[in-house]
Amino acid sequence: MAVAPINSVRRVVEYGVTQIPPQKLLLGMPNYGYDWPLPFVQGETVATTIGNVEAVEIAQRAGVPIQYDEGSQAPFFRYFNLDNGQEHEVWFEDARSVQAKARLVNEFGLYGIGIWQLMRYFPQMWLVLNSMHEIIKLL
Repeated sequence: MAVAPINSVRRVVEYGVTQIPPQKLLLGMPNYGYDWPLPFVQGETVATTIGNVEAVEIAQRAGVPIQYDEGSQAPFFRYFNLDNGQEHEVWFEDARSVQAKARLVNEFGLYGIGIWQLMRYFPQMWLVLNSMHEIIKLL
């Protein structure tokens, strides 16, 4: 499933603002994806953490279309590893999924956004966030 499905993120924010003043809350924004080997076996299957740009590159190399799940507001695709023939499913973030999460900041009056895994190159995220919010560095 998605790294941070919007319906789950929304539920957490809805609960959070009942316990803590919204202006004291930061929304966690993932800056990574997961590449899952299939079939998935609960408690056994381990995903590889990948960057969002890397996810797009994998889809391009595999020649598969990137799909978008409207329910979770997240992109994903399936591909076959050419080395071993194993099927994989990849979930990651793109401009649309970042924008869906960033809208929650204004909707709930949150303090802002904290990025998880800041060191991965992902220009789409910064373009979207810069168009919606003022970007500042907190120490």
